[in-house]
Amino acid sequence: MGTTYSKEEILAQQLQTAFEHLITEVVRKDTVFAFATKEQVSSILLYAKEKLGYISFVHLSCVDWLESGEFELVYIIWSPETKINLFVKTRLDRENPSMENTDMIWRQINTYQREIREMFGVEFPGFVGEKEFILEDWEDAPPMRRDFDTLEYVNDTFFEREGREDKQDVRERIAKRSGEEIPDFAKKYSRE
Repeated sequence: MGTTYSKEEILAQQLQTAFEHLITEVVRKDTVFAFATKEQVSSILLYAKEKLGYISFVHLSCVDWLESGEFELVYIIWSPETKINLFVKTRLDRENPSMENTDMIWRQINTYQREIREMFGVEFPGFVGEKEFILEDWEDAPPMRRDFDTLEYVNDTFFEREGREDKQDVRERIAKRSGEEIPDFAKKYSRE
């Protein structure tokens, strides 16, 4: 009697057959990861859409792997036919992050690329999008990078501005209004 393969194992095998050196992993029921080089990503996405029925783009996210000097882009697509989520993952050099534009495959990718460019500093050459997306007049390092010091930025930007002589820490203001004391764990963030 022959071996029976799950639909996830069949998808993983189809991808490995189509793309040399692609690593796939069946993570759980209805979920397959494909670990690709950045040069393979657009081809994999197009192949999945045109040949495997992945007609639904779900999400594009970015993970900052500060310790290894890389960003990881994760493209999540879904097939209504097989009901399998496919995560296409790739790593980029953190020092000069650049990834091929893929918004011609699914137009909504453009919005995610704009956000990732602004928040992490990843460039997507060839895609159309205003430089400012969420942050207005931003001249500092991308704020979602793990080495961005949010507390330092807030203190430098907001606490010492002219006209804020009567400034109050949000926690102090809430404590005063509610009559509750600031919890010990939050006191280190409050101004004394």
